[in-house]
Amino acid sequence: MSLRASLHTLGCRLNQAETAIIANSLRQAGFQIVDFGEPSDVTVINTCTVTEQADAKCRQAVRKTLRKNPDTFVAVIGCYAQMAVDTISAIDGVDLIIGNEHKMNLVDFLDSGTKLEQPLVVHSPKISREEFTIETVGLYDNATRANLKIQDGCNFVCSFCIIPTARGPARSRKPDDIIKEARALVEMGHRELVLTGVNIGTYAGEGKNFADVLDALENIDGLERIRISSIEPTTIAEQVIRKMAESDKLCNHLHIPIQSGDDGILKAMRRKYTVRDFTEFIEFAHDTVPGIGIGTDVMVGFPGEGREQFINTKKILGDLPISYFHVFTYSDRQGTSSVKMDNKVDPQEKKKRNRILIEQGKRKKTTFYRQHIGSRADVLFEQKDENGYWRGYTTNYMEVKMQSDEDLHNCVRCVQLEEIDGNYLIGRPVG
Repeated sequence: MSLRASLHTLGCRLNQAETAIIANSLRQAGFQIVDFGEPSDVTVINTCTVTEQADAKCRQAVRKTLRKNPDTFVAVIGCYAQMAVDTISAIDGVDLIIGNEHKMNLVDFLDSGTKLEQPLVVHSPKISREEFTIETVGLYDNATRANLKIQDGCNFVCSFCIIPTARGPARSRKPDDIIKEARALVEMGHRELVLTGVNIGTYAGEGKNFADVLDALENIDGLERIRISSIEPTTIAEQVIRKMAESDKLCNHLHIPIQSGDDGILKAMRRKYTVRDFTEFIEFAHDTVPGIGIGTDVMVGFPGEGREQFINTKKILGDLPISYFHVFTYSDRQGTSSVKMDNKVDPQEKKKRNRILIEQGKRKKTTFYRQHIGSRADVLFEQKDENGYWRGYTTNYMEVKMQSDEDLHNCVRCVQLEEIDGNYLIGRPVG
């Protein structure tokens, strides 16, 4: 009987992509992959360390796993494993700790799955700058969208961010290796690929840039959608936007973090653009790509953010054609330069600003959805909910639900968008 392995992902889409690849490498090594929480011989926890709250969630996940399944071999890998070896080693029951340099080779460090008296630590403080390949293909439960890792690491070093330390310098996946996995994912039934990485716009593999990767992916037969995940505003060439306007495969959707709408705060954050730069690019994208959906990330409570700076952020988010945004509250992160900054914002004020922007974001999303009522859109349906609605996404990242007796899993259908129901648009079949 084969050993059972379960995997749990904390954090970003890139972590999800890596977990899927590790799952497939385990399966190829003879493990039976079971759902996280089920009895398993090996449990892999792929961790996040973007905030101290994320660190706490990692520790909670480890302890919860061991309470439920005390005999499982526990492997803690990824960003938190890179940054906190001593802390993780102190958790009784952890057997293997692998940092970011070696985590994709997890299988090489598993023996019989027998628990160890002391954790095996596989950790390199210095992470390679070299271009990389990935030996296997992501394994996903839901054959609709799949994440495709094209890049890792970052050289930007924003003052609030620990990720360049946790993941190392920017490096790119070799172009042929990207296309090899993309073709395999399409053959497995995935109709949409989401390009992921830490700073994907800086891609530079074997002399190719990000636009070259898009060109190569567009030539893959059977691939219907290519979606760009979060990308830094200074890294997107205008040719990518023009390509988006013309392409049948490239989704008309961008997620571009602004973080703040105040130039003083952006400078303190060590962001590489001004409010004017960001504004001009968003307006260019909106004017160039029909129906584009544009999301952003915004942070409240960064040191020095007074009432005026917050109002500047709120105003720019209101003025720009942004369809949704994710709101984050600044918290000190040991290992970043912002920890040492003065003029910290009162915690209650940060909570208040967070609530204000979340409500503004909801209104922006509703307005964007309302603009599309009465129009038609292609929806890639993913799953059926408990109320009998099939749910899926348009190319510009609007979430749609529709009732149908047909099995719509992994099907693209043209629908008429009729009304808004909470976070969804209600669709009706066309034809």
